[in-house]
Amino acid sequence: MSAVLTNVYNHYLTTYAPKGTSQFDSHKRGELRNICDSMVKLNKEAPWFLPARSTGTFGYAIGLKEHARTLRNTIASLGGLDEENLLNKKVAYSDDESVATASFIGSYHEGDIIPSVELEVQNLASTQENLGKYLPAEKAGLEPDTYSFDITINGLSYEFQFNIKGNETNRDVQERLARLVNNAGIGLTADLHESGSDTALRLTSSATGNSTGSDTVFTVSDNHTSKTAGTVEYFGLDYMSRQASNAVFLLNGERQSVPSNTFTVGKVYQVQLKGVSTEGQTTSIGLKNDVESLTENVKSLIGGYNSFLKSVDQYLKTFPKSSRLSREMGGIAFQYKSELDAMGLSLQTNNSITVDEKKLAKTMSGDNTSSQFSTIRNFASSLLQKTAQVSLDPLKYVEKTIVAYKNPGHEFISPYSPSPYSGMLFNSYC
Repeated sequence: MSAVLTNVYNHYLTTYAPKGTSQFDSHKRGELRNICDSMVKLNKEAPWFLPARSTGTFGYAIGLKEHARTLRNTIASLGGLDEENLLNKKVAYSDDESVATASFIGSYHEGDIIPSVELEVQNLASTQENLGKYLPAEKAGLEPDTYSFDITINGLSYEFQFNIKGNETNRDVQERLARLVNNAGIGLTADLHESGSDTALRLTSSATGNSTGSDTVFTVSDNHTSKTAGTVEYFGLDYMSRQASNAVFLLNGERQSVPSNTFTVGKVYQVQLKGVSTEGQTTSIGLKNDVESLTENVKSLIGGYNSFLKSVDQYLKTFPKSSRLSREMGGIAFQYKSELDAMGLSLQTNNSITVDEKKLAKTMSGDNTSSQFSTIRNFASSLLQKTAQVSLDPLKYVEKTIVAYKNPGHEFISPYSPSPYSGMLFNSYC
């Protein structure tokens, strides 16, 4: 049973789930109880319908749920989910984004003084790279057999086994090894580097820097492997062409070294290094004023709204009923159309919203900012309610056959009627 659950979990992560999570993906016990209560109420009132059976429908329903979660997290990241803090997030600036970008990750209360910092980047953090031998596109020089080699990374050793057939070329084998490494998901990427007609297998670590004090992030060897050795020497997989290095920079004149190009400053700023500074020239990082922060938050909100619509529209050809969700989102925006237009936010015929940045900035710095802010906050709150509805019942937007409607006033709970997506992941395994 544990193997089945592992397969289901891995299948979900690799097929449907987004690649990243945020602090808003964790919930308190009371929040989970509220979700459960909402599901019970929804299930109690829902009609009976035939369950979806196609794999495409499963992916569609889960996709809608994940896109709704992404929009919710986007809105939450702009100050939190409490009505008082919605869209109130302070925004950081960098006066040279070719060197570094910054975001504000701290807490801010009226009257707080958040100092700016001066940054001079001397070196970016780099990954380890092993570049193998360049081999011609001819028959592989290894005898047909079962070979294996070991990669050690993060204190763990992984063995890779493969067969070489008598008619395979060097490139054939290199491409197969690249797929083996990439599919393993151990923190390495593999690709082929070409020099004329010759190719070399290149291994690159996902992690940058050297946080352990070791000279290497990963090593490749077949000295103690279980199958036939010889792969490492023949393809040159153990040759380190670039050693991983830390980022080096001056922060307010003080030299710092970190293993990643992303780091935090005093639990206030998160900084992403992009390039090396001109010698002696610093980049200032600080907080934008209230008007600039509010303008950026509104632009991020609209960007999240448009991204959600774009994600929904990709299902239109195969799942026409997704147009209903697009219309519902447009209907929410239409309720605030006149106020949004006055701010430079124009609702389009495809339900997306365009931003006139100059008009938006002028509006946010005008005398009527409080009223405009109330409108955009109400719009954001309505979007949050819609994302909660989609998350609870994405199959609302699937074509389905209704079997029976419940007797009004005599409903009873049928836990899985509108939410079979909670179990559909197991269909292929049980």
